[in-house]
Amino acid sequence: MTSQTLHLKLTAMQVADAVQPSVVSIGTADFQHSGLSTQASVRSGCDVLIYPQEPSEIVLELENLGSRNLRLNLQVEGNFPPEWCRIGMEGQDLAPRSQMDAVLYFQIPHDFFEDQASLSPGQSLVLDYYCRLNVYHVEESGGRQLLETSALNLYVRPRSLYLNFLPALYREVDFIGRFLKIFEQSFEPAVQTLDTLWAYLNPLTAPESMLPFLAYWVAWPMDNRWTLERQRYLIHSAVELYRWRGTKRGLRLYIHLYTNLPLDNHILKEADKHIGIEEISGQGFVLGDTRLAEDAMIGGGRPYHFIVHLRPERPGQVDEQLVRYIIDQEKPAFCTYELYIEESLAISQLPIAN
Repeated sequence: MTSQTLHLKLTAMQVADAVQPSVVSIGTADFQHSGLSTQASVRSGCDVLIYPQEPSEIVLELENLGSRNLRLNLQVEGNFPPEWCRIGMEGQDLAPRSQMDAVLYFQIPHDFFEDQASLSPGQSLVLDYYCRLNVYHVEESGGRQLLETSALNLYVRPRSLYLNFLPALYREVDFIGRFLKIFEQSFEPAVQTLDTLWAYLNPLTAPESMLPFLAYWVAWPMDNRWTLERQRYLIHSAVELYRWRGTKRGLRLYIHLYTNLPLDNHILKEADKHIGIEEISGQGFVLGDTRLAEDAMIGGGRPYHFIVHLRPERPGQVDEQLVRYIIDQEKPAFCTYELYIEESLAISQLPIAN
């Protein structure tokens, strides 16, 4: 649009091709009565297509045709929430016979079509919005002079992926995209679930509601004494625990998964590990195969006995009752054990296995 003082040109970066006004839109009458514009003039304005959470821009080219300096102020008025629009300008002063560019940024919430809280009873969802851009000259006295005005038509539409599978002819019809969006919103959640099915079958990433099902797959009992994070790791490691059940390695792994104490596989001595498991070896008194004062013990030994030393790094890291439950569950039935939990541990310069 051009006046004697200012030339205004609008260029939409996301043009609405063959968009028809939505029949579910309301609020046009309210906009007409506001005195901003008439419906006929609005419909003849610049058309802009807006998708949820996707920014749309309108580039404004402003040219000062007069001989005086203009101090510009842009204002957008319409029947849409004001936070949807943001104005960007290089500056406010426009010298005579010079040009300036400005940008109108439009962006709507990502949950525009899902958020039903904004609808009143008996009200339909508004998809078409109408507004007017006014360009003012701010005078030194503080007053404003309207230099130019232009109508804008904002069309909010859902982004339909199914249009990519149709010929270009059908993409030009706005109704086709909105019609396909109905089926897309119904089928797409199932398609996305299939695309990420691996995450549902992994205990570390599966939803909490899937954990009992995954635990049943590996015959692992769910226990409310474990935290959610520990349950995920235990179900994930169930097969490994079954493989080494009844062994020192399996018991150490189970205690590690619960307490998060390091396995310390690089440390040679059990006495230096955070989870130390020492087996009591010795035959005791065997007739004909025992040397007195060397390998015989008065009263006999304790065969199949082991000692567990836990060295937590912080107070309260280990629950003794739960550790005993783990040991009783994992050890062979004929074995006996002793459990010692130290207060803290400071390991430094420990020998490393080659």
